[in-house]
Amino acid sequence: KPLARYRDDTDLDAMLKQREREDDPMLKYLSNKTSDTGDRTNNSNSAPAKPRYRGPDPQKNRFDIWPGHRWDGVDRSNGYEKKLFESIANRHAKSQEAYLWSVEDM
Repeated sequence: KPLARYRDDTDLDAMLKQREREDDPMLKYLSNKTSDTGDRTNNSNSAPAKPRYRGPDPQKNRFDIWPGHRWDGVDRSNGYEKKLFESIANRHAKSQEAYLWSVEDM
């Protein structure tokens, strides 16, 4: 590498981006976030972790929402989401079968 610095030097650009300046207005915001490399972490101001459900895996729902930490594992739904996922799977299988039937002669 040449000794002189040029405008399109990627190493210099990365070094200048990693430098933290005290008059930077985003420094406080970025210090709480984890960067791509993981070297900027500050967990002193973070809230305590919320309790999570730790039982057996629940049935998938259409919103991908994990159950609350007090859930006892009993499915009290009316079966709508189970029927919804079955109909989606049947529709996909039927379209796949129709596609395979249409390209069978090729």
